[in-house]
Amino acid sequence: MTIFVAIIFFSLNFIETSMQKIDELSLLELQNLIKEAQSTLEQKQHAMRKEVVAQIKELAASIDVTVQIIDDKTSKRSTSEVVAKYQNPQNPLEQWTGRGLPPKWMKALIEAGHAKEDFLINR
Repeated sequence: MTIFVAIIFFSLNFIETSMQKIDELSLLELQNLIKEAQSTLEQKQHAMRKEVVAQIKELAASIDVTVQIIDDKTSKRSTSEVVAKYQNPQNPLEQWTGRGLPPKWMKALIEAGHAKEDFLINR
């Protein structure tokens, strides 16, 4: 039990010392440290991924199955801009798509007795 307490004390002391050293770094040194840490993280993630892929292929081969792992980092979910359906008659730059909560201008005009359809943009 004494060894465990000593290890924890050492670890906490190391973390505290490291944090003090980080506080003393300049902006440029901090930016370089972050870049270096990011690079190291990416390298470790890449190595882990390769290891996991090898394990998957090994497991698949053990049951006579072939797998194809597609490494397509370029395909991202395509996002298209949603066209506005409603427009503030007092300020045409204020528009709303009709998704999510209505903007304050829409709420105020509806509370004043206008119908939501009065603000539809004619296309």
